[in-house]
Amino acid sequence: MQTLIYGAYVLVWPALTLGVLALICRAVWRDMRAANKDDRDLV
Repeated sequence: MQTLIYGAYVLVWPALTLGVLALICRAVWRDMRAANKDDRDLV
């Protein structure tokens, strides 16, 4: 049982990291599309 808890604890961090990375990529993609639509630079 303790091994299962430790395994879940270790595996949850990559899942959280992947979720945050997806959120950041989605926001950047949305900003890129808005900048292209308005004919502006992203930076």
